Amino acid sequence: MAYDLLNGEQREIRELVRSLARERIAPRAAEIDESAEFPWDLVELFRENDLLGLPFEERYGGTGTGTLTLLVAVEEISKACATTGLILAVQELGSLALKLAGTKEQKARWVPRLASGEWLAAYALTEAGSGSDSAAMRTTARRDGDGYVLNGGKRFITNAGVAGLYTVFAKTDPEGGHSGISCFVVEADATGLEVGRIEPKMGIRGSTTGEIFLNDCRVQAGNLIGEEGEGFKLAMRILDRSRPGIGAQALGIAQGATDYALEYAKSRETMGKPIAEHQLIAAKLADMETKCEAARGLLYRYGLLADEGADGPELTKASAMAKLHCSDVAMEVTTEAVQVLGGYGYIKEYPVERMMRDAKITQLYEGTNEIQRLVIAREMVRELRSSALAVV
Repeated sequence: MAYDLLNGEQREIRELVRSLARERIAPRAAEIDESAEFPWDLVELFRENDLLGLPFEERYGGTGTGTLTLLVAVEEISKACATTGLILAVQELGSLALKLAGTKEQKARWVPRLASGEWLAAYALTEAGSGSDSAAMRTTARRDGDGYVLNGGKRFITNAGVAGLYTVFAKTDPEGGHSGISCFVVEADATGLEVGRIEPKMGIRGSTTGEIFLNDCRVQAGNLIGEEGEGFKLAMRILDRSRPGIGAQALGIAQGATDYALEYAKSRETMGKPIAEHQLIAAKLADMETKCEAARGLLYRYGLLADEGADGPELTKASAMAKLHCSDVAMEVTTEAVQVLGGYGYIKEYPVERMMRDAKITQLYEGTNEIQRLVIAREMVRELRSSALAVV
């Protein structure tokens, strides 16, 4: 029996999600990719099975099962369909500001609607001219009486047009750099919030990625999360906790591709035997499986740290390493899966072609992997380590 660090409840949830992924999600994956239509039917499946409650505490209508369980669920769904796995990952991303810095009143107002799946969430930080440089954002929030007026635009927003609630970052002090950024909750029906272009994409095609515009968009003062000027620090805390969700998506893609390539290699015969018995193919399969298992170790370690209440540099580094390694493995493994299938791997009839396209985005969003390497190295430099080498 393989080693499994999950407890009984976590295994039960994994088996439920695995069954749903196999029976309900996998049959839809190719159609979702081909049509590039958001899969509302699978959102309803999530609602029926309380999966959108996985990121939330029981007192707000969630399952209260913790971070590791959420990551396992995203992984299992993404084995079948990365678009659908992203729905659950972004439900966490878009709600983390409320979870980390919201008041009791704010949580009671909004979180139950997210936990039930009535509303999907979105996270609006990126702008066309800022990207990884959040201090360069141009969206502003001006205090006006008992509220704020927001103006600007956000780009590459996952769930644009389908979310019921957007977590939006804007400058309350346009000259303040990082310390001038604040965080707001903006409901989808707020006057002045408009959804712009939905981007056609190489992968995760059923997920909406688009622009939102804020044109004199007015929100109540009670929509400010935390204090003015605390938005950048909050955004970084959010990313520390959301990046592993993309790691889980990436790992699911990689393991799904490995499993499919293995089954194909066991049934496809050349020179009188299955290609899985040819040494070069066997070596590829062995490397793919090993990379997935190593990535899983980093991802689950992060989940355990988060569930134990870890915070600060330790969590930051663990998060960046999990996201970095899982997404690099996804790209490497899906490329090899296409190679194992040969010419068949390059045509749409076989899912590894879709998996390879889906894998690429995991190296880009939630912080590019170049940024992850900078984060990891920064934390390494800050650490106090004992060295076996005497410095003379």
